[in-house]
Amino acid sequence: MEKIEAIMVQNTPREIENKPTSLWRFAPLLAIAGAIGLFFALGYDQYLTFEALKENRQQLLDWKTNNHLLTILVFIGVYAIATSLSIPGAIWLTISSGFLFGSIEGTLYAVSGATIGATINFLVVRYSFHDFFREKAGASLKKMEDGFNENAFSYLMVLRLVPLFPFWMVNLVSGVLGVNMRTYMIATFFGIIPGAFVYASVGNGLGAIFDTGQTPDLGIIFSPEILTPIIGLAILAVIPIAYKKYKEKNQ
Repeated sequence: MEKIEAIMVQNTPREIENKPTSLWRFAPLLAIAGAIGLFFALGYDQYLTFEALKENRQQLLDWKTNNHLLTILVFIGVYAIATSLSIPGAIWLTISSGFLFGSIEGTLYAVSGATIGATINFLVVRYSFHDFFREKAGASLKKMEDGFNENAFSYLMVLRLVPLFPFWMVNLVSGVLGVNMRTYMIATFFGIIPGAFVYASVGNGLGAIFDTGQTPDLGIIFSPEILTPIIGLAILAVIPIAYKKYKEKNQ
């Protein structure tokens, strides 16, 4: 009996020390949730709209002319923050990038900001949930994780290229499944280029849309002439997986 009591006394402090660690695991996630709530509470979401861009277009162009490098850095930073918080309306940031910098440069800056923000989001999810779900799901998650990570780059390229899944959902799944960060960043950067280029090109012609009083067509990416080449790229990304499976089957 005395031995049992001694063991319980020895283990109790260790258990108490572990509890704060498990709670601190969710601290970054809570910080993001708080930042999202503050963002909407302060009404900043009204700036991620077509109307806001239309009303402030001349001020934005003047500020870019006088502070070109600073405009680029601020834009990438704002895009990274918006993406890391999974704030809806980031599409207007991509359109704004084309409006301010043109199709090519706008695509580069939008993709850079989105990749930085997505990586922050990915790291927060992995830190908060990866070990948590592993403990709960056990071998089933490990099997899914191994299957996904075996061809992580190809899978991520498809998920990023084809706009069927929300951007934040891909971040969540990648973090939970423990995808290699380097693979995640490269696949994200290159996978979102086609979509970003489409909307940056829309932004590049936004001046004419403003003058005619029209609104841009946000569903343009689903038009056959644009979606077909993107699906073609997604199929190319799947080819290495199909070849590997074919080779394994023959062996």
